[in-house]
Amino acid sequence: MKRVALDLGVHPEALRGWIRQAEADAGERDDRPTTAEREELAALRKESAQLKRANDIPRTASAFFAAQLDPTRPG
Repeated sequence: MKRVALDLGVHPEALRGWIRQAEADAGERDDRPTTAEREELAALRKESAQLKRANDIPRTASAFFAAQLDPTRPG
């Protein structure tokens, strides 16, 4: 593997990682997610972050308007 990595001009650990990922994608390994699963996970995390930000808007607005309607209300 070191020789092939040297021939390709990459670090041996990078080549090892690429091989492991290719094996996972081919269904030969189950100890790491496939590329498709990684992409789906990244998309779900992005969507989750967007939803959290979207949920913060009404929550913040609600607290703001509650404070405006009742100035004696704490915080």
